[in-house]
Amino acid sequence: MFLNTIQPAEGSTHSKRRVGRGIGSGLGKTGGRGHKGQKSRSGGFHKVGFEGGQMPLQRRLPKRGFKSLSTAKNAEVSLNELSLIAVDVIDLLTLKQAGLVDSRAQNVKVIASGEIQKAIVLKGVKVTAGAKAAIEAAGGKIEE
Repeated sequence: MFLNTIQPAEGSTHSKRRVGRGIGSGLGKTGGRGHKGQKSRSGGFHKVGFEGGQMPLQRRLPKRGFKSLSTAKNAEVSLNELSLIAVDVIDLLTLKQAGLVDSRAQNVKVIASGEIQKAIVLKGVKVTAGAKAAIEAAGGKIEE
């Protein structure tokens, strides 16, 4: 095989439609553009969403919603998920390796959802008041 012998597969391409080349082509005279109007004329284009001068839909509707850029940096972990980790000392890196938080996470907070029986040590992880009580009741501790 040589570069000068490469061709499209059989039947994958077809000849282009020749617009404005007589009645027999099916697209003669107006060339499929219809009669009159901006879209029939050469250079008759307008931007997406243009409604002929009427206030466009995207400007008529109110602005709504907000997407925080910091959501990817913050993550939550429940007590149930902490009890699944085999390690006793848990920090941000441990949680990332276990797949409990996103790799982009910079701040993690443990929430009091579920129960924990084993004693664990949390390092550099924020904890809610309820989760702190549950961890300390199980014999664990939180190091800031």
